[in-house]
Amino acid sequence: MPTAAGKGSREVRAFVGLGANLGGDLAATLRLALRDLQSLSGCELVAVSSAYRSAPVDAGGPDYLNAVAELRTCMKPLELLDALQAIEQAHGRERPYVNAPRTLDLDLLLYGQDQLSEARLSVPHPRLHQRAFVLKPLLELAPDLQVPGLPPLQECLLALQDQAIECQGAL
Repeated sequence: MPTAAGKGSREVRAFVGLGANLGGDLAATLRLALRDLQSLSGCELVAVSSAYRSAPVDAGGPDYLNAVAELRTCMKPLELLDALQAIEQAHGRERPYVNAPRTLDLDLLLYGQDQLSEARLSVPHPRLHQRAFVLKPLLELAPDLQVPGLPPLQECLLALQDQAIECQGAL
């Protein structure tokens, strides 16, 4: 049976990291982004982690509020990336410099078990295993998740105990 994205498309389990540290009510921003993800043609929002507050890593600015969303999608990786970036832009995302504070950040963390390294997109996300604000919510959704090319994620998280992170509850 053809999927929403067209005949022959495969359905993939994808994980998207959400974050925001500018613009007032960060939880409301993330909830709106989740609504936008849910409305994407060819995507189904399967699950959402709790929200987590953390200090920026390798950057300055106010604390971030982060979460991870699990999607079932038949969009291709770059097509999904384009959709994520369009949602960011709709929420006022600017990119004045690397790791700048942001109104909304949507990162494609995992796209099935695929490994891609292209100019615009690398999956698994290249710093996924170095960020507690990614690993905690990701492991909340998928505690036994194995990521190609990485050691067990629980081990990675143990190595990041110096990164303060606090669960804020459901979005």
